Amino acid sequence: MVDLNKLVRENVLKLTPYSCARDDFKGNTGIFMDANENPYGKLNRYPDPYQRELKSAISKVKGIEEEKIFLGNGSDEIIDLCFRVFCNPGVDKALTFNPTYGMYEVSGSVNDIEVVKIPLNDSFQIDLNKAEYRLSDKNLKLIFICSPNNPTANSMNFKDVEYIITKFNGIVVIDEAYIDFSEKLSFIKLVNKYSNLIVMQTFSKAFGLAAVRVGMSFSNPEIVKYFNKLKPPYNISTINQKAVLEKLSQIEQYKRQVLRIKTERERLSAILSKMNIVEKVYPSDANFLLAKVKNADYIYYKLVNRNIIIRNRSNMIDNCVRITIGKKDENDRLIRALKSISI
Repeated sequence: MVDLNKLVRENVLKLTPYSCARDDFKGNTGIFMDANENPYGKLNRYPDPYQRELKSAISKVKGIEEEKIFLGNGSDEIIDLCFRVFCNPGVDKALTFNPTYGMYEVSGSVNDIEVVKIPLNDSFQIDLNKAEYRLSDKNLKLIFICSPNNPTANSMNFKDVEYIITKFNGIVVIDEAYIDFSEKLSFIKLVNKYSNLIVMQTFSKAFGLAAVRVGMSFSNPEIVKYFNKLKPPYNISTINQKAVLEKLSQIEQYKRQVLRIKTERERLSAILSKMNIVEKVYPSDANFLLAKVKNADYIYYKLVNRNIIIRNRSNMIDNCVRITIGKKDENDRLIRALKSISI
């Protein structure tokens, strides 16, 4: 069992968090004269700082206790909080397996934390031999693992990840932004087993609420307590909380859309694999495909000229593009455009 109090920054341990009006009174009805709000309007009251109603709904959908849920202004806020809670600037380190989501490194830089990057192997899996000797570094406090990974689209080997969790005397953060599109098991079930595990998910992808900016993390309640200490008091607006609640009441629609995206993913993958300009389409557990092509720069700009925007990932993986799965008619437009390109 990892002792979290030895991992948390000393100033965070000593910090007295800001106490807002809704910390003193938690009711929903009454004449509110405590928070200096304008008494007029429909959006004049501050939101619930702890999103209790929303967490209750998420708890039922995800099958995890409310006290193990933290909600951030997007997953990016949660990533930043991980650095601010557990890493001392200019001293501590974080570890990523590259190529992966770029915000881990950006947030590390913002917080003056060195980010150690270990390359994934040829199958885009974690090389345990390269990773293991890093685990004993006393200044290594965080490990970020994206699964399914962005931009490679594959899920990480479950046993490899669990091995790292058991061997590392620090915090392991597993980013599951794309888990809804995968047939693989979520790591959320391990939260009850390991005190040093944080699993992140989001409403931006499968739930179609990217504009709402609500990210979720699941961990033991002690970590949630530290996140609540540091977060701004009203980090998620009432409007955004209601938008997520409405979406959670439409689970069947969400399931249909996910199935539609997965069906289109397989169809598009099969068609791309047969094109002359495509050398390989990698297996995907996400809502996008990574494809190795003959000339990524040329193909990207040819598509832009047709107002079709994909992501050129050649700076991360040689001659690779990342294609988000669109609606059927959008995917058909992409297919026609790619068939017209000759190299």
